[in-house]
Amino acid sequence: MGRCDLTLKGIEDLSLAYGLNHYVIDKPLRDVLKVYLGSEPDLRTLGELAGRELYEIAYRVDRLSGPVLITWSVRGDRVDSVWLDPAERLILEKLIWDIGVNRYPFNGGSWHEHYASLNIIGDPGVSCILTITIQTAYTLEKYAFEPVRSYYRSLSGLLKPTMFGATWFTEIQGGSDLGANATVARESNGLWRLNGYKYFASGAGLADVALVTARTPGSPPGAKGLSLFAVPRVRRDGSLNFYVRRLKAKSGTIAVPTGEVELVDSEGYLVGEAGKGIYYALESLMVSRLANSHGALGIARKAYLEAALYTAHRRAFGRRLVEHRLVRRDLLEAESLIEAGLVLAHEATEIFQRSSRDTPPYTPAYHYARLLTHIAKNVTAEIALRVTATSMELLGGLGFLTEYPVERWHREALITPIWEGTSNIQALDMLEVMAKKGAHKTLVEEMRGRAKETMNVDTSRKALTAIETTIEQMLVKQPEVVEYEAKDLLRKLGYAISAILLENVATRLWEKRYHMIAEIILEREFLGRPIPLLNDGDFVDVVSLGGQINI
Repeated sequence: MGRCDLTLKGIEDLSLAYGLNHYVIDKPLRDVLKVYLGSEPDLRTLGELAGRELYEIAYRVDRLSGPVLITWSVRGDRVDSVWLDPAERLILEKLIWDIGVNRYPFNGGSWHEHYASLNIIGDPGVSCILTITIQTAYTLEKYAFEPVRSYYRSLSGLLKPTMFGATWFTEIQGGSDLGANATVARESNGLWRLNGYKYFASGAGLADVALVTARTPGSPPGAKGLSLFAVPRVRRDGSLNFYVRRLKAKSGTIAVPTGEVELVDSEGYLVGEAGKGIYYALESLMVSRLANSHGALGIARKAYLEAALYTAHRRAFGRRLVEHRLVRRDLLEAESLIEAGLVLAHEATEIFQRSSRDTPPYTPAYHYARLLTHIAKNVTAEIALRVTATSMELLGGLGFLTEYPVERWHREALITPIWEGTSNIQALDMLEVMAKKGAHKTLVEEMRGRAKETMNVDTSRKALTAIETTIEQMLVKQPEVVEYEAKDLLRKLGYAISAILLENVATRLWEKRYHMIAEIILEREFLGRPIPLLNDGDFVDVVSLGGQINI
């Protein structure tokens, strides 16, 4: 018999983005990092991992092997742990220890590198595990006391063994309304004991320690009556400290176990001061809302790569799809949206990083960071929905089949307007930080300065005028009208800010493509005009990510 060579393949027959280095190929991401950090960080190892093992493992977990709840051990112990796919466990170990995704803010790196890593990873289930863990690390390091403060080292990947964190705020009766929380905490012999039920608990069965909101005796009603506690997985005597009642069946984010957790006299440690839990919780949520922003862009990028590469080789009506005008329009819109979201998310990250050591009652810089975070979270979620839907359409019937990745990326995008506070919550919180903290004044002042650093004075001037006019009109309207139009206000501000920031990138790197994208965003998203028709060279420069993919 002749020799038989067995070639082991991945998912290259299903995905056009598989096998690429998802950092090297993303010139816009590298350029924006260069602008905000002063030099381009080396994330090539992560990019390689994200384009191969991680891409395939996330695809497999979504289709075949989500987390499984194990309630009882073979020894008869109540364990309430989750069994992850072995490949997912290995990839998490690589991300935490080999890559150090969560170490950056704690070892002299920056939040930009951390969030860029979530963008590159793309998969929101894997990113959620990393996000709820770094949220916990951030909050414990900043506000907690021993014995739980030092947990941040194992949570951030600075110290083994690995620990995973979680943030359990949501209850069935309130959802995003944390003021409706009914979980109670009572102190006894120097230890707090919590009783309650957390309805959406990401990391259930995985978390070694969770941040939990609860009410103390005599606290006022509403959000101002909340305190924050660190609740370890096991009690001081080694027994289970809380119970996972079930895992939820979800349409996406399969890699992260999401369940319902019951607290029964669960041991907890007060974080910070009693009665200030809502401030700590919202600060923690700013970390995850920024993660949602960057993660949404990662989802959009994966879908875009699949679609753009498909249109470059697929032929219809005698030409490649990319040669048809309407397809060109779709690709231009999708890529322009991604890059608009990219500068907006990193600007919000920069302002957050500068104010990240602020404590209640906070400074104007912190409130400005809040404002930008609310805007970035909503705008990038919209971008993820639009780009993934367009990408599905560009693949035609293939885009709707579950065997190909684009369908999954659109499914994953659906969570981004919901996670960490829905779009309505973001819009209302934006109004609150404007009305009570005057954050819009800081925004106008900042954008006036940024508009001076531009490749095209006219584009930045129009964007700045749009911001000023939008805010001026808001200030003279009745409160009920402002609330009704809040999401429209947020969207207008977001895209106008993005146009100015894109002009900043254009002039700092002296690259015309960012100016062209700024014009597209301003014309299409703010003024509602058709997308400008670019010549062939400029079109290819934009949609090929600056020549990184073959169009």
